[in-house]
Amino acid sequence: MAKYSREELERALATYNEARDRASQSGDWTIWAAVFTEDADYIEHAYGVFKGRAAISDWITKVMAPFPHMTFPQDWVAYDEDTGSVVFQCQNRLEHPTDPGGDPFEFPSWTRLTYAGDGKWSCEEDIYNPARDANRVVGAWLAAGGKFETDPQVDMEHPPA
Repeated sequence: MAKYSREELERALATYNEARDRASQSGDWTIWAAVFTEDADYIEHAYGVFKGRAAISDWITKVMAPFPHMTFPQDWVAYDEDTGSVVFQCQNRLEHPTDPGGDPFEFPSWTRLTYAGDGKWSCEEDIYNPARDANRVVGAWLAAGGKFETDPQVDMEHPPA
């Protein structure tokens, strides 16, 4: 018997996506952090491991503050009911800053979520290449006229140890 039903995992992922989208629209990333358990782990290969919802919230607020609005459309999703894992590929997308119909600036990342039940996630791991993808795409977005809303609080090229 499966640990979690596909329907429960789908509902929890929909809540995760809705919270992330509301957070990106509002700039209040505590909305998104609330989908994690109090003791959740967040493994971010460019920045390190964050332990606990408060640390996740603090980090994501700083990393996302410079961007006016970033979206994360998912290309595909896989569910594992036995382990409560959800894996997806999404695009980290910034709309073209000066051409409303222009191609967005985006790079792919892969995310693995571990479900804890009751609509909460106990772990997230993001996998992407910051030097090849994130830095290049953000640089191209800035060159096309994109503007940070605040000075970046984190350094992708020199993450904390």
